[in-house]
Amino acid sequence: MISYNTKDWFTFIFHFHKSDTIRKLFPIMLAIGFYSAAVGYLEVEYFKVGKNDYIHNIPIMHGMLGFVISLLLVFRTNTAYDRWWEGRKLWGGLVNNSRNLAIKLSAIVKEENDRKFFREIIPTYASFLHKHLKDEETSKQLFEDVDLEIDHHKHKPNQVMRMMHHKVNSLYEAKKITGDQLITINQELQSFTDICGACERIKNTPIPYSYSAFIKKFIFFYTMTLPFGYSISLGYFVAPVVVFIFYVLASLELIAEEIEDPFGDDENDLPTKKIADNIKKHVEELI
Repeated sequence: MISYNTKDWFTFIFHFHKSDTIRKLFPIMLAIGFYSAAVGYLEVEYFKVGKNDYIHNIPIMHGMLGFVISLLLVFRTNTAYDRWWEGRKLWGGLVNNSRNLAIKLSAIVKEENDRKFFREIIPTYASFLHKHLKDEETSKQLFEDVDLEIDHHKHKPNQVMRMMHHKVNSLYEAKKITGDQLITINQELQSFTDICGACERIKNTPIPYSYSAFIKKFIFFYTMTLPFGYSISLGYFVAPVVVFIFYVLASLELIAEEIEDPFGDDENDLPTKKIADNIKKHVEELI
């Protein structure tokens, strides 16, 4: 995720980051610019369209459709941001649950071998969840002393959680923890799986195809018809005006596409790797 100063206006305006939409849209913006200039030339120089011709009424259609497309894009970006923010809240909850579990275990578990197990296994869950959401292979062990017995064809966070439950139950059977303590710890462990399931719901449920495709088609045909209506009043200036309108509309759609999956590798996705590293640091301090 990009770190920036929210109050530094000049940096925002004059600095072009590699994630800026203008870099992604530049080729098609050039094509639309040439297209708009060609339409303007044909209308002004070849067809000699005047202000009293029927084509002069086309901007009325654009005015009405512009209101519709603005509502669609507002809903689109708000929905995408809600998914991004929900993902951030889930990983914030994972941080807090890891801390709470580590604090409780530090007071309950006395033997060093048991404390070492939880000191290593709790951060492992966050690390495996980070890789699981990015669809990476995670068959390598993250530490040497504990045999994870990970099969890379299985659900890795679930396997880690299974090991934690088995360890807690073995402590209970060995009379190292009481029944009340077991219930308290199990509540914390259950929250890990709940967070994993919620993250998978975001990851595996994209915006419906028909909705996303409709917005893209709407933006394209809306932009392609703009030169026919505004060449009369703008002349050759219709080319930069249409390019700018397309840039604004398409950029909103690109931003929504990027943030609707907060667990990817885009510049504005959540820094889950850094969050997992912070969990490891905090758990090692507590246990």
